[in-house]
Amino acid sequence: MSFYDKHVFFCTNQREDGSACCNDHRAQQARDYVKNKVKQLGIANNLNKIRINSAGCLNRCDEGPVIVVYPEGTWYTYVDESDLDEIIAEHLQNGRVVERLKI
Repeated sequence: MSFYDKHVFFCTNQREDGSACCNDHRAQQARDYVKNKVKQLGIANNLNKIRINSAGCLNRCDEGPVIVVYPEGTWYTYVDESDLDEIIAEHLQNGRVVERLKI
């Protein structure tokens, strides 16, 4: 069993060679937004055990920006904060996969 109920990894990689990467889509800002939002909602605590982390390259930059939610191993892409809000509300809070954002 996973230590966290949900462990979310944001690819925040910036490729040095200038090729496409998740951070071209403001991935670090998206991670910061979600991290702050789950704290505000009170779901990033010892009871809920939801953890938001940055990751290096997750090797799916052509589908980026990307995040992966464990323990399910569900991969998502997103465009804006409303997509991230939907992932928070549906997946992190209610355990339902957001099919339209799944990759």
